Amino acid sequence: MAFRLPFQKRLTNSIATKGNSPIRMFVSYGLGDAGTGLAASQLGFYLFAFFTCTAGLPAFIAGSLLMVIKVWDGINDPLIGWLSDHTQSRWGPRLPWMIGASAPLGITLAAIWWVPPGSITSKTIYFILIAVLLMTAYTSVNLPYSALSVELTKSTSIRTRLNASRFTGSILASLTGLIVASLLTNQGETGFIAMGRIAGTLATLATLLCCWGLAPFAKKAQRPKRHKEPFRLQIYRILQNPLFLKVLSLYLVLWCALQLMQPVALIYLVQAMHVPTEQSTWLLVVFQVSALVGLQIWTIYSNHYGRIKALFLGGGLWIGGCTIAMFLKPLTHSELSLNGLNSLAENNSYEIVPLLLTIILVGFGASTAYLIPWSLLPDAVDWDPEKPSGMYTAWMVLIQKIGIGLSIQILGLLLSFSGYKSAENCSGAMSFITQPESALVSIRLCMGLIPAFLVIVGLLLMRNWPEKQPTLKKEIP
Repeated sequence: MAFRLPFQKRLTNSIATKGNSPIRMFVSYGLGDAGTGLAASQLGFYLFAFFTCTAGLPAFIAGSLLMVIKVWDGINDPLIGWLSDHTQSRWGPRLPWMIGASAPLGITLAAIWWVPPGSITSKTIYFILIAVLLMTAYTSVNLPYSALSVELTKSTSIRTRLNASRFTGSILASLTGLIVASLLTNQGETGFIAMGRIAGTLATLATLLCCWGLAPFAKKAQRPKRHKEPFRLQIYRILQNPLFLKVLSLYLVLWCALQLMQPVALIYLVQAMHVPTEQSTWLLVVFQVSALVGLQIWTIYSNHYGRIKALFLGGGLWIGGCTIAMFLKPLTHSELSLNGLNSLAENNSYEIVPLLLTIILVGFGASTAYLIPWSLLPDAVDWDPEKPSGMYTAWMVLIQKIGIGLSIQILGLLLSFSGYKSAENCSGAMSFITQPESALVSIRLCMGLIPAFLVIVGLLLMRNWPEKQPTLKKEIP
């Protein structure tokens, strides 16, 4: 008999893994969120700056565009989730959607970083159209893929490992995307175009490789029940599932906090902390590295001590980092170099140490937002005897994205009302402009106080999460 590791023995209880290598399943599943994770990181960290700097749009319009992107991304989730649940193929209901949307995802991800000639109105119309196509392709890949974590296995520990693999792949791809962005965005518009082409190619290839690797597992995975359920009954099902309502609320507040910090991060570093643009883009990479390390540690910790304990500890670190970010003083030495970042004692670059430590702390704590909600979702799906994972996944992402869209709109409004100045001529990813004090206060609020408050709300919501999950007693009519 061949030697097996302990976790491999436990995997034999999973229908989808019988006769197949569990390592292949973990690696392939990790690739599935690489393309969309890369897209999400570049869009999250750079798109607002791209709109206000390279494209020359006012902050209010840029925030409105990001809200439209997120709201449409959420609106199409229930439809694609329902269609995915009702798709029939020899490879299961999920892979056909991922394969079909892989090329459109790559093409539109490249197109979003091109600035068309013309007025602000024509640019806005172009970005809306491309964003609608991009988010439709994004959802067609990401939502069916997310539902697979529930269907591949019934084991809680294996589902946690699948989600750890997922977000490891996502953060590694995000890290790659941010490194590419750091190398290219300082070239201005041509750099953004090159970045988009590279990101689009990687997103398509990663999605196709994931589908190839998961094909034998998807064939044997459990299938959702394919009966039609009216919208009214979907709402009733959700409202009758208290575990799902808790997970939904947690996901909403944590990702609103995270997604609010992403678009303002580059603005915070350049305008509030006076970090030169060339170095500020690399500091975003530091955040992703710390989140990647945190993800591995929280996975181990949650498997030993529980997911809720991991959430509370990571959330506490996140809150502490946000609080520090509120009060950090701007750097007085504006001539930092990459060599200065590597040798912190050189040229007064020790000033950046508190900022670096704060970024690491926030990234390490915020990695729980990637892992914990998705690790808890299968518990809520299992509570429902019919287990329509696509429907639950779709509604979870719908509410989350609408909330994120509104939070980003609030960001645009806060910056506009506080007198934030957009760049008229942008030579790189972000040009420094002397901002009014009211704008600097708004930037710090979006990086510190508001995210910290949202994380605190999330922790309070999860205080009474049940260790032993009940079973739904009341059938859906």
